[in-house]
Amino acid sequence: MDINKITNLLTEKLTIWVEAIIKLLPNIALAAIVMVIGFYIAKFIQKIAGKLISKVSNNVTLNHLFSSIIYFIFLGIVIFTVLSILQLDKAVTSILAGAGILGLALAFAFQDIASNFMSGIFISFRKPLKVGDIVQIKDYMGKVKEVNLRDTVVETFQGKTVIIPNKEVFQNPIENYTFLQKRRFDLSIGVSYGDDLEKVRQVTIDAVSPIEELSKEDKINVYFVEFGDSSINLSVRMWINTPEQSVYNKVGSEAIIRIKKAYDANDIMIPFPIRTLDFGIKGGTTLNEMPIQMADFKA
Repeated sequence: MDINKITNLLTEKLTIWVEAIIKLLPNIALAAIVMVIGFYIAKFIQKIAGKLISKVSNNVTLNHLFSSIIYFIFLGIVIFTVLSILQLDKAVTSILAGAGILGLALAFAFQDIASNFMSGIFISFRKPLKVGDIVQIKDYMGKVKEVNLRDTVVETFQGKTVIIPNKEVFQNPIENYTFLQKRRFDLSIGVSYGDDLEKVRQVTIDAVSPIEELSKEDKINVYFVEFGDSSINLSVRMWINTPEQSVYNKVGSEAIIRIKKAYDANDIMIPFPIRTLDFGIKGGTTLNEMPIQMADFKA
């Protein structure tokens, strides 16, 4: 191929490009101005959004996330505007189509992560639990140590750290023992059929009343609940003035000790399980008809 011909082709091509760039210079200048101004406006909107969101939510991580999302949305609008000014409409269409396909693929690939993430957002707004609360979620009971956007960290009373995905937290019942700032301790006891039940009730109340950790606003209730096989069963219900597990266990232990001492002092019997053998039932054998064999013991 002739070198002069190649040179002419390159020259023509470069000339076309230079002319196109010169024609686009006003658009490039305008696009640069829009980009710079849009960047500062996006930053300003991010700060305003952060302040407004912080009035609704106390979760710093969540507030930063939402303000960042608003920032990137506005910045995306600015970028697409700049591309339109530069007459790159086809590029804008391609980017939008690619973003849609990529978003759909990511949604399928990370649906569990997205589910945990959205659950974390709902938990942050609804606030069914917070750091320091004593809760039971599914089979785990303990104190909440962290509430993140993806998971909730619970430290059980056995010293285990359990990381529960927020999807499980959001979709399952949450037993929160801290909301009321007090807890009820229920103690089941059985007394003999021969005991005076009115006396049993009074002795029981007098026994547990001096426990310091019991709530002063709530009464101690004693209810007789059933006729058992060998005892009349009652339930003692006491409110503790704190939800802390260590105090809950201490009150239960002290209540058992005090009630046992009070029953012993007042001749109230907590019976052992009793089994009755009836040898005279129809079709059976009476006791006097039962053969008794004595073993021979040699010294």
